[in-house]
Amino acid sequence: MEDREPRSPVYTARGAIAGEDWAAVADAVNQRMAARRIGQQELADISGVSVSTVRQIQHGGKGRRVQNKTLIALARALDWSDDHLIRVLVDNQLSDTPDATTDREILAGIDRIEQRLDDVCRRLAAVEELVTAQAANR
Repeated sequence: MEDREPRSPVYTARGAIAGEDWAAVADAVNQRMAARRIGQQELADISGVSVSTVRQIQHGGKGRRVQNKTLIALARALDWSDDHLIRVLVDNQLSDTPDATTDREILAGIDRIEQRLDDVCRRLAAVEELVTAQAANR
């Protein structure tokens, strides 16, 4: 028999890898969902990830391994940077730390503010029309 060097472990799509913190990912996702007041079905619809995978992640990723593209889709749906959940997984960075604030999150916040401002402007215009119409009828 030949002497062979030991092989490095082959990556498979199953099982946890040392250093990954799926509980931290579950905490981050659950906290964000609660803060956004969205459920599993809505997150699944927004992200394009199945409800069963969302549920699996919410419970700490037990079972088969979740792919990076799934974590990216969920991060986007929750208005985080694409790599946020991956960083939480491997670096144990919490979702509320200042380091997790990204340009994408800031831009998403600005977009929400602009949408609300547009809504307020439309409502104000409607009120002005009513006041003008009532003044004309007097």
